[in-house]
Amino acid sequence: MTDELSPAERYAASRDRAAEQATALAPFREMYDFELDPFQIEACKALESGKGVLVAAPTGSGKTIVGEFAVHLALTQGRKCFYTTPIKALSNQKYTDLVKRYGADQVGLLTGDNSVNSEAPVVVMTTEVLRNMLYAGSQSLLGLGHVVMDEVHYLSDRFRGAVWEEVIIHLPESVTLVSLSATVSNAEEFGDWLDTVRGDTEVIVSEHRPVPLWQHVLAGRRMYDLFEERYGQDGDQGGRREVNPDLVRLARMENSRPSFGRDKRRGRNMREADRERERRQRSRIWTPGRPEVIDRLDAEGLLPAITFIFSRAGCEAAVQQCLHAGLRLNDESARSQVRAIVEERTAGIPDEDLHVLGYFEWLEGLERGIAAHHAGMLPTFKEVVEELFVRGLVKAVFATETLALGINMPARSVVLEKLVKWNGEQHADITPGEYTQLTGRAGRRGIDVEGHAVVLWQRTMDPAALAGLAGTRTYPLRSSFKPSYNMAVNLVSQFGRHRSRELLETSFAQFQADKAVVGISRQVQRNEEGLEGYRASMTCHLGDFDEYARLRRELKDRETELARQGAAQRRAAAAVALEKLRPGDVIHVPTGKFAGLALVLDPGLPAGRVGGHRGMEYHDGPRPLVLTAERQVKRLASIDFPVPVEPLDRMRIPKSFNPRSPQSRRDLASALRTKAGHHDMRRHRKERSAAADDTEISRLRAAIRAHPCHGCSDREDHARWGERYHRLLRDTRQLERRIEGRTNTIARTFDRICSLLSELGYLRGDEVTDEGRRLARLYGELDLLASECLREGVWEGLPPAELAACASALVYEARTADDALPPKLPTGRAKDALGEMVRIWGRLDALEEQHKINQAEGVGQREPDLGFAWAAYRWASGHGLDEVLREIDMPAGDFVRWTKQLIDVLGQIAAAAPEGTVTRSARRAVDGLLRGVVAYSSVG
Repeated sequence: MTDELSPAERYAASRDRAAEQATALAPFREMYDFELDPFQIEACKALESGKGVLVAAPTGSGKTIVGEFAVHLALTQGRKCFYTTPIKALSNQKYTDLVKRYGADQVGLLTGDNSVNSEAPVVVMTTEVLRNMLYAGSQSLLGLGHVVMDEVHYLSDRFRGAVWEEVIIHLPESVTLVSLSATVSNAEEFGDWLDTVRGDTEVIVSEHRPVPLWQHVLAGRRMYDLFEERYGQDGDQGGRREVNPDLVRLARMENSRPSFGRDKRRGRNMREADRERERRQRSRIWTPGRPEVIDRLDAEGLLPAITFIFSRAGCEAAVQQCLHAGLRLNDESARSQVRAIVEERTAGIPDEDLHVLGYFEWLEGLERGIAAHHAGMLPTFKEVVEELFVRGLVKAVFATETLALGINMPARSVVLEKLVKWNGEQHADITPGEYTQLTGRAGRRGIDVEGHAVVLWQRTMDPAALAGLAGTRTYPLRSSFKPSYNMAVNLVSQFGRHRSRELLETSFAQFQADKAVVGISRQVQRNEEGLEGYRASMTCHLGDFDEYARLRRELKDRETELARQGAAQRRAAAAVALEKLRPGDVIHVPTGKFAGLALVLDPGLPAGRVGGHRGMEYHDGPRPLVLTAERQVKRLASIDFPVPVEPLDRMRIPKSFNPRSPQSRRDLASALRTKAGHHDMRRHRKERSAAADDTEISRLRAAIRAHPCHGCSDREDHARWGERYHRLLRDTRQLERRIEGRTNTIARTFDRICSLLSELGYLRGDEVTDEGRRLARLYGELDLLASECLREGVWEGLPPAELAACASALVYEARTADDALPPKLPTGRAKDALGEMVRIWGRLDALEEQHKINQAEGVGQREPDLGFAWAAYRWASGHGLDEVLREIDMPAGDFVRWTKQLIDVLGQIAAAAPEGTVTRSARRAVDGLLRGVVAYSSVG
C-alpha cells in the first residue's frame, strides 16, 4: 500500500505518525493488547485537545476506555482526576481496576462506607460524594483537572438524578468533564446542553456493538430466530431484516386456539397441572420451564447466561427448581474452586449468622454453577456471585433488572422470561430502552464471537411487537432535576439567591422545558388557524349559534355538577358510616373485589397514623382492615363503599388472632360465615335524581327551546362543528397554560422553597442563618424534617438504640404499601419521639401546601416511614441477626442496605447537631449498628 503513495504522501504520513507518537494517547494505547475502536480514539483525541466529551455507546462497547484515558491524561499533566459512578459496587470495581494499573499509592476510594487514600491524584467515588465536596468547598478540589461521570444517563433517575446535574453545573470551569452514557436517542440534545454549561463539548455516538447480538424466541423444543435476513437480487445489496415468518405463523396459530381453562367432561375447573398437561397435548409448543431452558442453552453452548426475572422471589425459586431438577453445570474441579473462593470471601461472617442467611443452600447452588442475584441478597453474597460468574465458575444466574444497571458482568446469553414487569404501580410492558439495557449484557468482548438474547415464548406473544422492542433505539434522556431544601441553603450560602436562581435556570431540566415550548407555540398557531375554520362552519342563518351552543354546554355542565354533588354526598355519608365502625363489627361490603361479608379488625381511622402507621393512605377517609368470608385480610378504601354501611352483627375477635397466620384466618372466617351467613344482602335502592327538581336546569331547557337556532334544520350539524370549535379552544388554552407553566419552572420552585425556608428562619435574604448552616450538612429526602427535629430537641437524651430507631424513619421507605397492621415500635421515649416526628412532618406538609410545594412533582418531604424502627432498635441494642430478621420478615440484603443508609444519616446528624447528647448518642448508635454482617459487607 505504501509503495502506491507518492513521496509527498509518504512524508505526510510519516509526519502524522511522528506527531501521534508525541501525544499522551500513544503510550496509553500501548497499555492495551487490542486496538482501540474508532469512537474511542476520536473521544480520546478530543479530550487531549482540551474539549469535554459525551460518549454514548452500547453496554459492553468499551466506553470506559475513554474514562481511563482521562485518568491517564490527568496523571501525565500532574493534575487530579475524580472518577464518579452511580453505585458503590461500580466504585469498588473501578477502584480495583485502577489500582492494578497505577498502584495503590496513586488511587483512592470515597464512598459512603469507605475512605481509602482520599488525597490521591486519582479518586474513585460515588456521585453524591462529589456533590457534597462541591457544596462544602473541599480542599480536595484543588488541582482537579478531569471528572469522569460514568453512567451519566442516571440523571434520568427520579430519586437520585438531580445529583448528576448539580455536579455538572457546579464543577469549576477549569475542570474537563467526561460523560459516559448508554445509547440514548437524544445524545445531541444533551450534548448541546453540556456545551452551554461546560463549554466546548464533543458528542461521540456509537451504535456499533463490538459483539453482534442475535435475537431468538425459545418455544417448546425449538429455538426460533426473531429476524430473517432478506436479500435483493444483488446478494447483500438491498438486504433487510424481517420478522421470521415461522414465528408469525406460530403466533397466529396459537392465539387462535381456544383456552382450555375448563374441563368440559366434568364441568368444573381443572387443576393447574391438568391444564398444563392439556395444553401440551393439544399444542406443539409450550413455555419451557427454567431448568429446561438452562439445559437447552448448555446443550447449544450458549452458557454462561443471565435470566432476567422481574421478581426477587422468582429468582430464588428458579435456583431451587434447577437444584431439584438435578442440574449440574460444574465438574469436580470447578466445585472445589467455588468452595475455596466462597469460604475465603465469607470467612468474616459470624458462624451463627450463616444458617440465617441461607448460606448452605446458596453454596450448593454455587457449586453446581447456579445462583440468584438481586437487591435482597447480602452484599457479600452478591459480590461472590459476580466474581464467580466473571471467572466462569457460575454459568447460570437468575437476576432482577437491577443487574442490568450495575456492574460489569457480561454473559454469552441473556434470557427474558416475560416482557411485562411491575413498575411499582401496575404491570406494564418493558420499554425499548429497558429491553436494550437488559439484552446489552449478551456477548463478552474478546471471548464471544456473538451474543444471544432469548425471549421465552408466551401464549399471547406478538412477534412484531417483540421485533419493535429489539429494533428500536428509543432511550431518551429526561432530566429529573428538582431543587431541594439542602440544595437551596448550599446555593444561597455560596452564590446568594439571585445568582443561585440563574444557575438553576441553566439546568438540563429547564433546557428541555424551554426547547419544548418552541414546539408547543407552533401547535398553538396551528390551532388558532383551525378555530377560524370551525367558527365559519358553525354559523347559522337563524341566529347566534355560539350563544345557542353555550346554553347547551351550560345545561350539560349543570347536569354533570349535580351528578357530582350527589356522588359526593353519598361518599360523605359512607365516610361518616365508616367512622362509626368498631373492631368486631360484621358488615357487608357492597362492591369491589372483596364484596360480601366481612369482619372489621381495625376501623383504620386517619387519627390512627399518630400511632406510627403511614397515614398517606388515609387522605381519602377511613380505611378499615377487614377479614373477608374468603379468609383474606385486606385494607379497604372508600371506593369499596359507594353507599353507607351499617353493622349487621357483632363478633368477638380472639386475642390470639394473628392476621398473618392462614390457620388463624381460616378459623375466624369460618366463625364469621356461621354467625352472619343468614343475613339478607339486599342491594341499595337508587334515589331520585336531583336534576329532576333543579330550577336552573328547567330554565336552561326552556331557553334552549326558545332560541331561534333550535328550529334550524341543520342544528345538529352546526352543533358538531361548535363542539369541535370549543374542544379545540379548550386544548389551545391548555397549551397556552403549559407554555406559561414551563417557563422558569425550576427557578419558580426554588423561589417557593426559599420562601418556606425564610419563614422557618433558615434564610434571611441572601444570608444563611445558623439553622440553615445545619440544614446544609443534612442530605437526603427528609433533610428539612431532620433539621427541624434537631432544632426542637426531639432526640435530646435518647439512648443510642432509640435514636437509631428514630433516625431510621428518615431513610426507610417500604417497597410496597403495607396492608397489614401498623408497624411495631420501641416503647418509652423512642415511641414518643417518633410520634413527635410525624407531628412535625404534618406541620411541614401543611407549610409546603401553603407555599405550593408539590410532593407529586418530586419536591418536598414525604411522610416518615416507621417500618424499620423496630429492626434498627433491636440491632443497635445488640440482638442477633436471626432474631431481628425473623421479627421483621425482611431479606438480609435489604436489612444491610437500610442499616448502611441509617449509619450514613446518623453520621450526618452527629456532624450537624451541636456538641452534646445527640452527637454522642449518634456516634454510639453507629458503633452499635456497624457489626456482624453489616460491618463485613463492603458494598451497601
